[in-house]
Order: sequence, then C-alpha cells, then structure tokens
Amino acid sequence: MTIQDAQTQVDNWIKTVGVRYFNELTNLGILMEEVGELSRLMVRTYGEQSFKESDKNKHIADEMADVLWVLICLANQTGVDLTEALEKNFEKKNIRDAERHKGNDKLK
Repeated sequence: MTIQDAQTQVDNWIKTVGVRYFNELTNLGILMEEVGELSRLMVRTYGEQSFKESDKNKHIADEMADVLWVLICLANQTGVDLTEALEKNFEKKNIRDAERHKGNDKLK
C-alpha cells in the first residue's frame, strides 16, 4: 500500500463507515491521545516502567497504526498530500543535515 492508497482508503472508510470526519481540532486531540498511548506502551516495553494489567494485550504496531490513521485523517481534511510532503521533507533533511549527524560524537 502506498501512502496515497492509504489516504484514499481512509477517506473512503470515513465517508462510508465513519459517516464523516471529526473536525480538525477534535482529530488533533485524538492524535495526541493516540501518541500518548504509543508512548505509554513504548515506555513500558523499552523503558523502566512496569506493565499495568490494562497494557498487557496492547501492541506497539497497532498503536503506531492508530497514530498513522489519525494523521492521515488530518492530512485528508487539510488537503495535504502526504507523499509529496514526505518527499519534500526528505529533500529538506538531505540539504540541512547532509553532514550534521556524521560529526556528532554522541552517535559514534
């Protein structure tokens, strides 16, 4: 699945099963909630915190997909082509950071 395919499929799902998009600010809040759920699971999986009973059946991949879903919703709502945006972001990073990380002693 391409990013464009994902944007199209999410849009189709929202308009058929989901009835309509939540407004942009609601989706922004939902995105923050989803990022928080991913963070909680990452901290428990790779950090020092122990799992709570309610976290034990959750999976990092599913939480990442939830974040991506809502981000795609926001992109669709605001007219952002995520493929184009990501390509431009790579260009920006390749120019700005071409040598930056190679000289970082913390990464060696």
